[in-house]
Amino acid sequence: MGNTVIWKPALTQSLSAQFWMDLLTEAGLPDGVINMLPGHGAEVSDVALKHPDLAGIHFTGSTRVFQGLWGEVGANISGYHAYPRLVGETGGKDFVVAHPSADPTAVVTALVRGAFEYSGQKCSAASRCYLPRGLWNAIRDPLVAEVEGLAVGDVRDFSNFTSAVIDERAFDKLSGAIERARASTDAEIIAGGSYDRSEGWYVRPTLVTTDNPRQDVLSTEYFGPILGIFVYDDDKYDDVLQMVDETSSYALTGAVFATERTAVQAASKALRHAAGNFYVNDKPTGAVVGQQPFGGSRASGTNDKAGSLWNLMRWVSPRSIKENLLPPRTIEYPHMAAE
Repeated sequence: MGNTVIWKPALTQSLSAQFWMDLLTEAGLPDGVINMLPGHGAEVSDVALKHPDLAGIHFTGSTRVFQGLWGEVGANISGYHAYPRLVGETGGKDFVVAHPSADPTAVVTALVRGAFEYSGQKCSAASRCYLPRGLWNAIRDPLVAEVEGLAVGDVRDFSNFTSAVIDERAFDKLSGAIERARASTDAEIIAGGSYDRSEGWYVRPTLVTTDNPRQDVLSTEYFGPILGIFVYDDDKYDDVLQMVDETSSYALTGAVFATERTAVQAASKALRHAAGNFYVNDKPTGAVVGQQPFGGSRASGTNDKAGSLWNLMRWVSPRSIKENLLPPRTIEYPHMAAE
């Protein structure tokens, strides 16, 4: 299509971005098609957002920053040659909700993998879960044992399940969240809860239970290995679905676990606006590129579905062409003929 782009990776990702650019260059990508420009976000955006040729922004990052970019584009709108296209993939407070009919082992596996792979540093990672009391009584001990047994260490050692969080800022945010949960009267840490900065930014996978549906652990995006757990009475499934929908401003990913199809259908309907990517009996993360178009709405972004034709069409300008091989030769229309 010929569209050229400026790629500004996150500073914490600059080295891997450079490796990727080297691979593209070696594969034959012409110079100037993708122009990697590492640097601080404000330094790049101050120039790019004021340029009259800005055609669009595809942003991945925090909701707050995307809202700021949108506002700046709006303020500069009269200076552009064309209206810039804006696509955002931002935050998430992704959920798992289990029905009393759910498979206990499948739920435990999904919670551990979905919440703690990559130390929870995926916008789609499970961050809050809602479990019926009967199921919780059966899986509490196995879940705690699995989490406490996770190997956390050097990313180069493939026997480790996960590794450190990305930087000191993330470490401080997550350790602060753990301490607030520890000090809270309506939350309890039942696994993990430790952290160590002596040899890296290590935060242990952590489980926090609460009976307050508005507790921070169920409503605040952490982007790290902290999973909030809310236990509900088995006969309150429909009420919990409404709670899941209303607790968070985000709507990125979510999952339901149930063997009863009516329960799956009820969740799919009640949570249709709560997750742009909805999973049934699977963890709410790991969308396959090219097969599961990815994105969410509400505060999670514009839901333009990365990895799909819908997203591709956001970056082109369609043109309709009509050619008439038998052009009219009279001005009068047929209905104008004299009777």
